[in-house]
Amino acid sequence: MKDILTSLPPYLKMENDELWLTEDDRENLKISYRIKEIIFSEQSPFQHVMILDSYDFGRMLVLDGVVQTTSIDGHIYNEMISHVPLQFHPSPKKVLIIGGGDCGAAREVAKYKHVEEIHMVEIDEKVVQSCKEHLPEVSGNLSDPRVRFIYTDGVAFVKDHANTYDVIIIDSSDPVGAAKELFSYSFYENIHRALKEDGMMVCQSQSPIFHKDILKQTYTNIRQLFPHASIYTATVPTYPGGLWSFTIGAKIPLSLPDTSSLPADTKYINDAILTQCFQLPQFMKTILS
Repeated sequence: MKDILTSLPPYLKMENDELWLTEDDRENLKISYRIKEIIFSEQSPFQHVMILDSYDFGRMLVLDGVVQTTSIDGHIYNEMISHVPLQFHPSPKKVLIIGGGDCGAAREVAKYKHVEEIHMVEIDEKVVQSCKEHLPEVSGNLSDPRVRFIYTDGVAFVKDHANTYDVIIIDSSDPVGAAKELFSYSFYENIHRALKEDGMMVCQSQSPIFHKDILKQTYTNIRQLFPHASIYTATVPTYPGGLWSFTIGAKIPLSLPDTSSLPADTKYINDAILTQCFQLPQFMKTILS
């Protein structure tokens, strides 16, 4: 710990003998977290990776100074991005997760016994290793034999896998730098091609309060490619604004699912949430119209 404190990255600072992480969300918003301890800190070939133990949010994954997930509410995001498409798909056997280095989405998908293969394409192996070792509240130290870790670029990966997957989950970081491609129309075209005839995809589409342009662009792109597209939301306190959106695109109609296969050990999603989450507030309907 002493060695780490002598060379703090710019987003970590000591103030009155207390350690604070300050995240620059946008030009007009900074969010600060009081930190108990630096659990892990290392530069990977792609980004600076940290696991921090915070006072209010517990352990958290931080990439280049930006909080990705936390122990206190990571389950909300991961349950919503995973269980919703898996409930609506009639019989998901082969699932692709792009991103998701904290292993939370893969952990949720692995709760379905009828899923036979889970391919997790994450560009940064260091993120997976650190989360499995130091963030078990999110990763569950995932070791399911059906999960195959593929450390490569997800954008390039889907180009070579036509008509392969039943469900594709795009668990991307914010559209900054290389991650911008994960929000592009051409990427969604390749996702559409990689899905089977009854396939469906889901992606996180940012805050409907602070990222209206990204939300609308994502929904517009997916609606142009898929005959059935819809947006749903969840409340994730860690993410700026709290309200977070997900966009689902399907090649088949989204019929109300039989929720008998919904795992019993979820902490956020249940039968009522599964249907209620598609009910959007009026301001979101206006954005999307």
